[in-house]
Amino acid sequence: MDETLLRALVPAATGILVRRGAGFAAAEDAVQEALIEALRRWPEEPPRDAKGWLVAVAWRKFLDSTRADASRRRREALVDAQPAPGPATVADDTLALYFLCAHPALAPASATALTLRAVGGLTTREIARAYLVPEATMAQRISRAKRTIAGARLDQPGDVATVLRVLYLVFNEGYSGDVDLAAEAIRLARQLASLTSHEEAVGLLALMLLHHARRPARTGPGGILVPLAEQDRGLWDTRMIAEGVDLIQSVLARDRLGEYQAQAAIAALHADAPTAAETDWPQIVEWYDELVRITGSPVARLNRAVALGEADGPRAGLAALAALDPGLPRYTAVAAYLHERDGDPATAARLYAAAAQAAPSLPERDHLMRQAARLNAGPR
Repeated sequence: MDETLLRALVPAATGILVRRGAGFAAAEDAVQEALIEALRRWPEEPPRDAKGWLVAVAWRKFLDSTRADASRRRREALVDAQPAPGPATVADDTLALYFLCAHPALAPASATALTLRAVGGLTTREIARAYLVPEATMAQRISRAKRTIAGARLDQPGDVATVLRVLYLVFNEGYSGDVDLAAEAIRLARQLASLTSHEEAVGLLALMLLHHARRPARTGPGGILVPLAEQDRGLWDTRMIAEGVDLIQSVLARDRLGEYQAQAAIAALHADAPTAAETDWPQIVEWYDELVRITGSPVARLNRAVALGEADGPRAGLAALAALDPGLPRYTAVAAYLHERDGDPATAARLYAAAAQAAPSLPERDHLMRQAARLNAGPR
């Protein structure tokens, strides 16, 4: 049984139940129950019409739940209105569900969890394991999110930019536990790109593919962090890179640049270089200029300082860095790298050690400590 195909049917089934009169929370719960039943039954009894089966079972579960409520007259009316069995031909509401789950009233953590459940088809247990939190905690988060958007309708206009931010948050969680969130985010981004002609949806998909293609080379023995310049490029997924490059080239031709397209263009230049030494840093600086123009992001300015240090020399990078807030994440690590390249190992070692103390993850902390120790040991 293709679980990916089954999960792809979840948002459409949820949308159909909502159109028939179910509330979003009740519809989403019913579809989740139907999904679990499908995972149990389909290997032995595959249906002829997968979507129709999922909708029919979910609707039956919704009605069973409704019959247990207090308002019997309203329940009977819903039962009487049940449509005749048959193929599910109702319009696909997947895109509307994306908008609903990325509602601006939701906190980012709640929006990502609700998207993974209602659009991605993951169970609460799977999402909890992926985020390394207790299942009860994740259940409460999802329940609060559903209560927050209880009055929202599927026919209300949505914001693609908000949906893209949510998917990017999911992607950046990477892999932890039983669910590969990066792969799940790519699947959802691919689905979103197919539902809308929005250039940034395609740009985000390209960006995810280009980053994910380098994943096998990002860590070494024992899980140590391997910087981009030191990665074994023979481990990169060339087919994924080719798809990402094709996507970004096609969407850039529309001449409607956005932040994800700019980031994907930068990632494509890194992926296109046969070696780190052959990276086209001047062009990467130009793309960072575009990204800063679009977003004004301090993080983009920080990354631009690194690129400028590669293109025009470390002094140029340090000059650009001096104009930024030292409190930025990874500012100290960037300063250490540029000082090392500028021939000042003592300052670089001190900064690497300081950066390690503020590192957001254990692998990054260990990497920075190794850099400091290497410089403190002196030349061999």
